[in-house]
Amino acid sequence: MTTAFGRRTRRTPRTLRSAGAGVAVLLALSACSSSGDSDGSDSDGSSPSASGGSEKLSGTVTVFAAASLKESFTTLGKEFEKAHQGTKVTFNFGGSDSLATGITGGAPADVFASASPRTMKIVTDAKENATEPVTFVRNQLEIVTLPGNPDEITSLEDLTQPGLKVVLCDKEVPCGAAAQKALDASGLKLTPVSYEQDVKSALTKVELKEADAAVVYETDVNAAGDKVEGVDFPESAEAVNDYPIALLKDAPNADAAEAFIALVRSPEGRKVLTGAGFLQP
Repeated sequence: MTTAFGRRTRRTPRTLRSAGAGVAVLLALSACSSSGDSDGSDSDGSSPSASGGSEKLSGTVTVFAAASLKESFTTLGKEFEKAHQGTKVTFNFGGSDSLATGITGGAPADVFASASPRTMKIVTDAKENATEPVTFVRNQLEIVTLPGNPDEITSLEDLTQPGLKVVLCDKEVPCGAAAQKALDASGLKLTPVSYEQDVKSALTKVELKEADAAVVYETDVNAAGDKVEGVDFPESAEAVNDYPIALLKDAPNADAAEAFIALVRSPEGRKVLTGAGFLQP
């Protein structure tokens, strides 16, 4: 973390923040589901409803979402199902580039939530979207280390130390592209022991002690709790990722998919997302 005077401070081990706050968020979501009202509005002036209005929804909503959204979207999916009896939300979490390729290759899906505009563009260039993508959150990188930070990593430059086993996301994956942007901004060269296909895989390498450190999202460090320790680095401010979401063309369950997107974008949905460490757009 960087102070107002530019000095870095050590990050203490985290614990998952969702314990008490998560209960309050879910209560707020339940209240929203009952009322069907939202304080948010789309650019055309319409107000998205977390409950999808009075229309009866049913069937399965298939959501392709970036791996870093797993915890937050799983929570929102369960709340959506409670609000709309007879619906089911299924998720395909993974690297955004792989998900985009699957969509353009014909994989059936209703919603795509990507970890970067670049990977969303793969879908929009192929005209597989039914609505214009809208940024719903942002995410920032963080260094993740073993608990107690035994290698005393305090900066991005420290990751270049000889003998240190560092893992990065693949450069085609949004978290990898962002990490490379941060490295380029600082003039550093880093050769990782492996490139992972999504951010959860990079995090797991550290959790299993197969790597000393990795560059992941702050939300993933939060989700891991006391299994790891997070270290802020100032260069991450140069590589913040926007997360766009869109309804897909030929969505098998378009009405329910639109209602799920409305929940994600609603104030109640944002409480879940910001509680996980995401930044507001």
